[in-house]
Amino acid sequence: MASELRRRQLLTGGGLGTGALASVTGPTGQAVAARTAPPPATSRPRPVAPVNQAIADHMPMAYKVQPQQVVGVDVEKEIAIHTMSDVEDRRRRLIEYIWKGSGLPTRMPQAEPDAPLPPEIATLTGVRQTTKLTVPLRYGVRAVEYLLKPQGPVNHRLGIYHTGHGEDPAIRLPTVQALLDRGYAVLCSDMPFAGWNVQLIQEPSDPKKYIDIAGDTKAHNRLSAYESSRFSAMTFFLEPLVVGVNYSRKILRPQSIAMIGLSGGGWTTTVYAAVDTRVTRSYPTAGTFPFFLRPGPPIDSTGDWEQGGVQGATVPGFYSIASFGDLYVMGAVGSRRGQLQILNRFDACCFAGVGARSYAPVMNHRVALIGQGNWDLLEDATHNKHQVSPYALEVILWDLETNPPD
Repeated sequence: MASELRRRQLLTGGGLGTGALASVTGPTGQAVAARTAPPPATSRPRPVAPVNQAIADHMPMAYKVQPQQVVGVDVEKEIAIHTMSDVEDRRRRLIEYIWKGSGLPTRMPQAEPDAPLPPEIATLTGVRQTTKLTVPLRYGVRAVEYLLKPQGPVNHRLGIYHTGHGEDPAIRLPTVQALLDRGYAVLCSDMPFAGWNVQLIQEPSDPKKYIDIAGDTKAHNRLSAYESSRFSAMTFFLEPLVVGVNYSRKILRPQSIAMIGLSGGGWTTTVYAAVDTRVTRSYPTAGTFPFFLRPGPPIDSTGDWEQGGVQGATVPGFYSIASFGDLYVMGAVGSRRGQLQILNRFDACCFAGVGARSYAPVMNHRVALIGQGNWDLLEDATHNKHQVSPYALEVILWDLETNPPD
């Protein structure tokens, strides 16, 4: 994968063209979907958009054809889950591995109602109340999240937006704003040691000594030193979400919970939806490939420590329980649950190309066989950025409107 510096350069701008859909420009200069009210989603099909040919014409063939890595791969064997009983068993084992037998946390965060919006999202409009949530974690780490209540009519649904590794904070604004405008409460979350979670951490062998891993271009790779039989560093990624959802459910009692994540947040969305069934719809964006596709081409997408490296080698205890194929199925299966994986075909960062076509029909079929929920792929070829594009956002909103809570 590209270095953190390159990733940040890619995230903050520069493309050969724009998406195929009409858009307007928000206060940060980013393209955001126009806010005219669309017809009811149930009366219209899923939005489609053409390939951005101006971009496609400039891209190497590796972005347009199946990579060599898919040859000889039996994708059916990439998924060990066949029944709902398998799903429940893998979920139980993952939770046991992450929290070492204590189950999903039931505790509450430290809540600060009526907190100011942090600078990263201060330009959002239509926010009636901001509650800052702080979640103390092991090794002196404290995760921060912000729960936003909408100003206008509420729809009694919760949306979660999760960022990735060091992208421009403004990149989340169009998606969060669109949810607020439609009456969603929104829980905004950052990766550990990134964004508003940049901080020191205790050295694993000396709790009196704090070290800085946030400035490292591969900060999360340092977390392998914290993994043990008594503690999993995966909790740094997942426990804040569990605790934030605990609080949100107590305060808001939402009828459904949707989660959207970009890049590292796309990985987080994939894993969190797999372990916590309270997430009903999930939209991991530009965040994961199955291991056989990771090396590329067109881009090496091996990822950071939590992504498993080569064949799960960095966190073997976790990925020996569930492959990415299993995680996709687990995030989609269940009553009124579903997952739409969004990948940017011409993404300049990672998880690009058309390799996902090799596994998407198999994932969709496996979920259908189990009989509850749905899984699908959106291959977004309208742009060449690492983002939730205006087109992808339109599809997400359509899917949410088409699948209301009971």
